[in-house]
Amino acid sequence: MRYLAAAFDYDGTLATQGQVEHPVVAALEELVASGRKLVMVTGRELDDLLAVFPQAKIFDRIVAENGALLYRPATQEEIILTPPADLVFVEELKRRDVTPLSVGRGIVATWHPNETTVLQTIRDLGLELQVIFNKGAVMVLPSGVNKGTGLKAALDELGLSPHNVVGVGDAENDHAFLSMCEVSVAVQNALPAIKERVDMVTQRERGSGIVELVRELLANDLVNLKPSRHRLELGTDEEGKTVLCEPYGTGVLIAGTSGGGKTQTTMGFLDKLSAAGYQFCIVDPEGDYDCYDGAVVLGDPQRVPSIEEVLQLLRKPGENAAINLLGVPLADRPAFFATLIPRLQELRAATGRPHWIVIDEAHHLLPSKWAPIPQLLPKQIGGMLLITVHPDKVSQPILEALDVVIGIGQDPGDIIENFARQVDKALPKVSHEPLEAGRAQVWFVDKDKESKTVDMSVSKRDRRRHKKKYAEGELPAHRSFFFTGPEEKLNLRAQNLMLFCQLAEGIDDGTWSYHLKKHDYSSWFKEMIKDDELSQIAYEAESERLTPKESRTKIIEAVNQRYTA
Repeated sequence: MRYLAAAFDYDGTLATQGQVEHPVVAALEELVASGRKLVMVTGRELDDLLAVFPQAKIFDRIVAENGALLYRPATQEEIILTPPADLVFVEELKRRDVTPLSVGRGIVATWHPNETTVLQTIRDLGLELQVIFNKGAVMVLPSGVNKGTGLKAALDELGLSPHNVVGVGDAENDHAFLSMCEVSVAVQNALPAIKERVDMVTQRERGSGIVELVRELLANDLVNLKPSRHRLELGTDEEGKTVLCEPYGTGVLIAGTSGGGKTQTTMGFLDKLSAAGYQFCIVDPEGDYDCYDGAVVLGDPQRVPSIEEVLQLLRKPGENAAINLLGVPLADRPAFFATLIPRLQELRAATGRPHWIVIDEAHHLLPSKWAPIPQLLPKQIGGMLLITVHPDKVSQPILEALDVVIGIGQDPGDIIENFARQVDKALPKVSHEPLEAGRAQVWFVDKDKESKTVDMSVSKRDRRRHKKKYAEGELPAHRSFFFTGPEEKLNLRAQNLMLFCQLAEGIDDGTWSYHLKKHDYSSWFKEMIKDDELSQIAYEAESERLTPKESRTKIIEAVNQRYTA
């Protein structure tokens, strides 16, 4: 279920002439029975609302006074979300004969045409107050307080994301909370300015429109409604057009050789998710995302993260997780992942999150022999992003469920063609030209007959932490460099670049030259350090007729310039 909550305005939306009719209450009760949460977001003062709406307990939270007050109907607790109304301001309005005048916990309200006097009073007193209009109503609140801020407070208490909420309204003051919701709906009687900006307009007015919406929501979870304003930007094609993908239920594959830019492309995608407020969980077997400051890293080479620890973090709507599996033995990682995925699905059924699951080294965690149950495929589990060097070694059912393939590196077209063969799709028209870092071939599997060359939205985050990891951190044994020499009399482990340089300076020429001739240095830089430029420098040193001292100096200086300068 995508939409776990619905947020409703009261007057003109739920209510007709101030009263909610019985069929509307019955429809709301059906929503509650379906497991969804209900939030009311109204400009009314709480006492006034409770007097005209005795069924208020059907709602999980009520945001009153246009965002100034949060009410918990089950316990009758009130939480003031703003400083109380300024009494000096109120007295001055009375002195200026502003009537009618209503004062709530945080709101001061009157009616047109008093807005001119209200604005003049605010200026004369030098107050930081804002005026919000609701058809004929004139509401005054502290700056920054509106129905949107109130709804956020309610959702935070309920542990829900706005991306799992349908919002319904009819007037100017509803803009703030409608724009937050994944789907915004206007009833037929709404103001034209509201109807122009929402994702859906009901055919019927007021409460009848709500009943209509509830029927649709219960029947299919609004599966056919795909708000274009939430689509994720992948990059720009050669015609300058923005390439977009759906944010929900989409399976994406990023594939290419080591050092081709998969991590930066992935981080660019994560940046988009983070900016849009979608929660994600990265399953990171090699610790490649320890440097990504958009997620909380759980686990390290010495400590295995517990699944309960992961779930506890993800229960917070604003937190993303990067699960470092370096502490899990290589052979045990698929089993850890197989245990994690059902628990994430349970969490998602309850909260709608994480919206995206990101799986690095997918060929290892989702190997060919892995046969997932249908409930764990992308269409059911939500967004899924796979990153791999070997898409041909990934589970067939998972590949068949993917919607977008992003090929990078020397022959991205070949990656896409091989994928198409593997899932038995007609081969798209592709380009086999090698692409520089930051560019990719993108194919929408069931939509396009040819791939697009796209300038990807790669991450612009600071890479210094990423460099520090390789320079001073501790790579696992299978990613470390071992100086052994021709007769394997040595077993000197370099678990980072600084230690590599120290060992390189101290070993004998024979050991150095042995690895040099085998191109071990360039291979390690490319495959394990994932630095193509450093790998190329080392390859040149390996290929040129240099003395051991000259080649050693060239490679060590290149490492120092790139990682310590």
